[in-house]
Amino acid sequence: MSFPQHDPQLGEVSAWMKAGAGSGRTADRVINTHIAQVFLIGDHAYKLKKAVDLGYLDFSTAEKRAWALRRELDFNRITAPDIYQAVVSVVRHSDGSLGFDGAGELLETVLRMRRFDPEAVLANTPDKVQGDFAETLGRQVAGFHAKADVRKGGAGMLDYVVQSNAKHLRDLSGVLGGDEVEALLAATQGEFDRRSGELDKRGAAGQLRRCHGDLHLGNILQENGRAVLFDCIEFNDTLSEIDVLYDLAFLLMDLVFRGQMAGASRVLNGYLDEAARSFGDQALRGLSCLPLFLSVRAAVRAHVTAHQGDVARAKAYVRAAHKHLTWPEPTLYVIGGLSGSGKSTLSRSLAPELGAPPGAVILRSDEIRKRLWGRGPREALPPEAYAEGQSERVYDRMMQDAALVLAAGSSAIMDAVFLKPEERALAEALGTETGAGLRGVWLEAPAPLMTARLRARTGDASDAGIEVLEEQLQRDPGPMTWKRVQAE
Repeated sequence: MSFPQHDPQLGEVSAWMKAGAGSGRTADRVINTHIAQVFLIGDHAYKLKKAVDLGYLDFSTAEKRAWALRRELDFNRITAPDIYQAVVSVVRHSDGSLGFDGAGELLETVLRMRRFDPEAVLANTPDKVQGDFAETLGRQVAGFHAKADVRKGGAGMLDYVVQSNAKHLRDLSGVLGGDEVEALLAATQGEFDRRSGELDKRGAAGQLRRCHGDLHLGNILQENGRAVLFDCIEFNDTLSEIDVLYDLAFLLMDLVFRGQMAGASRVLNGYLDEAARSFGDQALRGLSCLPLFLSVRAAVRAHVTAHQGDVARAKAYVRAAHKHLTWPEPTLYVIGGLSGSGKSTLSRSLAPELGAPPGAVILRSDEIRKRLWGRGPREALPPEAYAEGQSERVYDRMMQDAALVLAAGSSAIMDAVFLKPEERALAEALGTETGAGLRGVWLEAPAPLMTARLRARTGDASDAGIEVLEEQLQRDPGPMTWKRVQAE
């Protein structure tokens, strides 16, 4: 998209930026999107909005572009303060030359940012979203949501996007396939109608907040081992004042679409544990809406990608959007075993393959205990947290959480020692009561191996040490009906 002929000043500013903006060197690179140009000059990146009016955004005048850039600066400094630096003016000096700020005729406004390595953007390396980094990313997003300003609203937020998707996809039905588009839209509307009451309740419970709005891998980069969220939506509050789980869904959908199931699972589970600290039961109750959120996000990408000319990929997004609206009945899985037997490793390995994408929700007793005591997942707990009655408290909470997950339609994995027969009986009763059934696994490994694993463990939610394992080894687990698995 080029600049309109009727806005010569904007074209003049673009040419000046491309020539290096008075730096003595031409721009190293110019990145064009449908709404902006970004000029990479030295250590800086300068964003210039295009004079476009697309309905959902309006940058048709210099004043509107300046307004959007100021909001972009303010909003993005929340998550990327080191990147977003200032909004600066481009002026014409008395000698006719252009420059930043100072005296002269105001021509345009641009956003100045710190330049970063474009290869660090996760869209270029989606396989990096795995392991501890993926979990930390999920927790980081949950922390951002917990501090975000609450907004009023409910189902209307998503209805706006559902109807917008319908219009765009129908306009593209000639290239995407009319039958496929109509089948998706009918399924989407049906699921939206079923979930609208829940969406209203989530809004009333504070789950509608000022979010990022465009949280896919192309707007997250990795620097110094940490994720940085950038380029949030500033131009349309309807697209950014949204359900927090709908915000997360863009990232999850993007990972799933790219085949990064393990990363998506780890992000989701890190998010849910962290979000439960701020949002309580709402973090898990919202899972009932996640398939719809994932589908709507995929549908957005379908029409955006089609407009960019990649029809094959757009059709794949249509198929993905439809697939997200069908998911299997939930199942309850339980993985027990002594400390160091490999429960969490197995849980994380299995979770992406169980239930609907991005997989089963892992309920880990070590994380729940930390949460109950108001501590972070890797903060050590005082001895009182392991006193008599505390384990019963943890198992009760885990059963409650599992019931919430199953009721929301997701499969759950409970990860805990389950050394006592009565603890295993609780899990079996829950599987029966919910109709989810239960698949129980008991991991076994030689004591020296479990000891070695505990000695090597660092940065983990579990506080269990060698003394805990030695005490467990002295106890009889009683009759074991769960599947025994050697975990060497």
